[in-house]
Amino acid sequence: MSDQKKLLITSALPYANGRLHLGHMLEHTQSDIYARVNRALGRQLLYLCAEDAHGAPIMLRAAKEGVTPEQFVETTRAEHWQILQDFNFSYDHYHTTHSPENKELVNRIYQGLKDNGHIETRVVAQLFDPEKNMFLADRFIKGDCPKCGAEDQYGDNCEVCSATYDATAMKNPRSTISGATPVIKDSLHYFVNLNNFEGMLKQWMNNGALQEQVINKLKEWFDMGLQSWDISRDAPYFGFKIPDTEDKYFYVWLDAPVGYLACLKYVCEQSGEDLKDWIAPDSNTEMVHFVGKDILYFHSLFWPAMLYGSGFKVPDSVFVHGFITVNGKKMSKSRGTFINASTYLKYLEPDYLRYYYAAKLSDKIADHDLNMQDFVNKVNSDLIGKIVNIASRCAGFINKKFNGVLSAQLHNPDLYQQLVASSDAIAELFVARKYSQAIKLIMSLADTVNQYISDMQPWQAIKDESRQTEVHQVCSTGINLFRVLISWLAPVVPATAEKAADFLKVDFRDWHASKLPLLNHEINKFKPLITRIEMASIEKMMQDSKENLKPLTIN
Repeated sequence: MSDQKKLLITSALPYANGRLHLGHMLEHTQSDIYARVNRALGRQLLYLCAEDAHGAPIMLRAAKEGVTPEQFVETTRAEHWQILQDFNFSYDHYHTTHSPENKELVNRIYQGLKDNGHIETRVVAQLFDPEKNMFLADRFIKGDCPKCGAEDQYGDNCEVCSATYDATAMKNPRSTISGATPVIKDSLHYFVNLNNFEGMLKQWMNNGALQEQVINKLKEWFDMGLQSWDISRDAPYFGFKIPDTEDKYFYVWLDAPVGYLACLKYVCEQSGEDLKDWIAPDSNTEMVHFVGKDILYFHSLFWPAMLYGSGFKVPDSVFVHGFITVNGKKMSKSRGTFINASTYLKYLEPDYLRYYYAAKLSDKIADHDLNMQDFVNKVNSDLIGKIVNIASRCAGFINKKFNGVLSAQLHNPDLYQQLVASSDAIAELFVARKYSQAIKLIMSLADTVNQYISDMQPWQAIKDESRQTEVHQVCSTGINLFRVLISWLAPVVPATAEKAADFLKVDFRDWHASKLPLLNHEINKFKPLITRIEMASIEKMMQDSKENLKPLTIN
């Protein structure tokens, strides 16, 4: 399964104005498993992410907190990065879009688009807050829907009748920042002409690397016609100023995805690598972005067009996932199901959630439900009842009766080879991002191993002095089979796997290492690798989430 192409893997950038919650953890789990499996298979790769640091919401939030936007961003970046590390996401670097690397690349991309005739300007009418002396983005405007008259709707669409409209058409508009009635003012804006890229985007769509649902959505957008994309915002704004302007800034959605490359640029500068080897159009690199379905439009139209139009490599794959519900419903603060990642970490192990998500994730764009009772049952049944149970059933005999040394030969080498023979198939499922199928196969094999140990009954055989060698070989076979199973799960439950590696005196960095059994091998005394989830911990976490109702964003 070797592949000479270097692999660049990214997750969508967490926004600095929001707190990380369990919905975010789905994507980071998905991308981290992909990175860990590919590392174990010997791929040269970089796994990167960064803080999405610009935009009016951050500017306003910082002012409310009495700090500069830069200070606010750096504080939230540190908090986010700590949480990502606590969940054992193995990023090679976590950067920020408010960086010199990003500014340089944004300007290069803009200049490339401009030189190639893809930038146009035109005057647009916008709502302006006369008290705050600033143009208002749609999210900072509320009023009556111009179609159905529903009150208290945002400036771009109506949640009652689903109509979309221009904010200037709203009735009784008001600024959510100051409460003032906005006025209409003209402003010169900069646009990328997406129509110039329709042919290229259609060709890119058919490269064989996109999910079927992504292709179908792209076809819908092509049928509707591509619109020019407004890449500018008026001052005051926290971001990068457009070159040769006094009061125009790049829209956050232009500089945010460039953050992937800015992070890469920083890493290359630290390591001495040439950035061109990663991002030139003819570079020997596979670029894979993991994103949620809510930002598909930006990543499948704007982003590849920006890169192509400015002479950079386009993504090879934009891999899209769905949303998370909790107990069958949208996450809710009042029900305690809007659970921040930091709250989760107070009560539960990261490996629990990582495993549960992996057992659900597929290569399809589907929403997934985090059902708390099923979560408890699944983790306890699979990780503790099936996987760790194998080691706990066998280790005591090895340590007490055989001086902690495994036997010189296996009792059932055919069973060992049966497991090892599935190694490539499991790796292929993980690489294809069919995680739930990989987990299902691993657990099926774990059932076979547990049945083998139950059939051999070493706890009975140990009573017979003439069967000591048999017990030694049976339990050594069990330990070796456990090693194979946990090595496959190491990308999913790294903290548990690390404890298992210490117990076995091995490491799991090489996917193929377990093809040869451990014979005459000394192991450490067995210690519990992971404990059962108690429903009481879930209830405490949800109660804590009810009590901690701080807003994620400013509205």
